[in-house]
Amino acid sequence: MWISFIVISIVGTLLHFLYEMSGHNKIAAIFAAVNESTWEHIKIALTPSFIWGLFDGFKFGMNENYFIAKTASLLVIVILIPLIFYTYTFITKKAILWFDIIYFYITIFCSQYLFNYIINMNSLGFIYQYIAVVLLFVLFGTYMVATLMPLKRPIFKDPISKKYGIDGHTEMHKH
Repeated sequence: MWISFIVISIVGTLLHFLYEMSGHNKIAAIFAAVNESTWEHIKIALTPSFIWGLFDGFKFGMNENYFIAKTASLLVIVILIPLIFYTYTFITKKAILWFDIIYFYITIFCSQYLFNYIINMNSLGFIYQYIAVVLLFVLFGTYMVATLMPLKRPIFKDPISKKYGIDGHTEMHKH
């Protein structure tokens, strides 16, 4: 669990800067943060978690709870990041960078903890496996298109540029 937490945290942190460092490459945009929206922060935790799935799938893929554990761990990211962000900014009326960084890592820890907890449970049954696989495909599909074709919803809106997706990248508005 600790290795996955460390790797996902480091890669997620690097993904915050990859789009800028790549010269605004559209392929990088699919995986890295393109603006400061809540979605893009979810994405930089999801990207290394999906990639890590190649490693934990190799190790735990035959475990009957694997897809349930993987899907639940990813849903923790999708739920906790906006829940914590919108709750604390509602109270404080502003974003606090150091707190954003801390809860990003706490979210990744919770995600990996839940994965390990579920993977070590007795089999949860076929119906839960089936639901988990369907949710995993929906989540992955949403992940792949949400930056390139974001909905006009607050979670996708860059708080600096007030725009969405790649168009919301701050550098795009300096020229």
